[in-house]
Amino acid sequence: MSEGEDRMKAARLMGRSLDELVVGEIPRPEPGEGEVSIAVETVGVNQLDLNVIGGVGPGAAAALPRTLGLDPAGTIVAVGAGVDPVRVGERVVVKPNIPCGACAECTARREADCPQQRVVGVHCDGGAAQFVVVPAMNAFACGSFDAAIATAAVHSVPIVLNALDVAEVTEDDLVLVTGASGTLGRAAVEVALGRGARVIAASRAAVDAPAGSWAVRCASPAEIPAAVAALDLGRPTVAVDVSGHGGVIAAAIAALGWKGRAVFCSASVDPRLTLDARDFYLQRKSLAGVASADFAQVARALELVARGVVRPRIGPRFPLADIADAYRAFSAGASGKVIIDVS
Repeated sequence: MSEGEDRMKAARLMGRSLDELVVGEIPRPEPGEGEVSIAVETVGVNQLDLNVIGGVGPGAAAALPRTLGLDPAGTIVAVGAGVDPVRVGERVVVKPNIPCGACAECTARREADCPQQRVVGVHCDGGAAQFVVVPAMNAFACGSFDAAIATAAVHSVPIVLNALDVAEVTEDDLVLVTGASGTLGRAAVEVALGRGARVIAASRAAVDAPAGSWAVRCASPAEIPAAVAALDLGRPTVAVDVSGHGGVIAAAIAALGWKGRAVFCSASVDPRLTLDARDFYLQRKSLAGVASADFAQVARALELVARGVVRPRIGPRFPLADIADAYRAFSAGASGKVIIDVS
């Protein structure tokens, strides 16, 4: 690497506020054994980024300074020892969760449940930079995908796919998706529809429900069970929450019918969850939490996008220099995936 090429621009969080997010030059990382270096084109804005900035929930695990960015997409430009050099030039997108590879869950290929997993942009430097280094196994080929589409898909679609797998959703189910107006919610609706299920898309914001689903707009969580009942479709058999609000999760569970299965993909906004234990017990309901996805689910999720089953929506786009504005747009409720164009 020649002089000048050993530096790169990156968005570094120096303290626990957006005012302390600085775009400047830092040393360019080199890939170690089993790793690849990626020239980043795009990276997305996620709630977990805000948790890192605020030092709350899972974001509190980030040691500062830290380069943000969970889901970069770009081109492999260098590989470390043990990685096939043929991968140089491959267009890839990064699965954010890095499993330990050695525990019982990893051995069983259930990487999503690895208790020691690390997250790109939290436990190690992320992709809001010109280059990022990640384990080669976390860099998934994205072929002819537009980089922004790959970024929008790699984190959200595998998580909801995992949630629907856990809930064992089939064409016989009526699925209630809460938080359906956002990136995760839209993906959950489309994946469930792709399985032939009937889907109710519920949110506090207006929902642009895909064909074959029903939209429900509720100003408060308390309105959800009645609004769902008013559709006269029967009680949902599955509830998938992506909102991260404990009150919304509780309302979705209350809307479920006999042996209803509930699964939630986030608890980063309001973690307090209060259930009607009697209803939960007597109606034989179940509840599971899902975070991340197995490697196989990431591959399946990207295939769903390639086939057009899921169509990630791109929202506002910002250059790396304006990354703070990207986070402000996300916090203000921007529609679609907020994208940072790094190159």
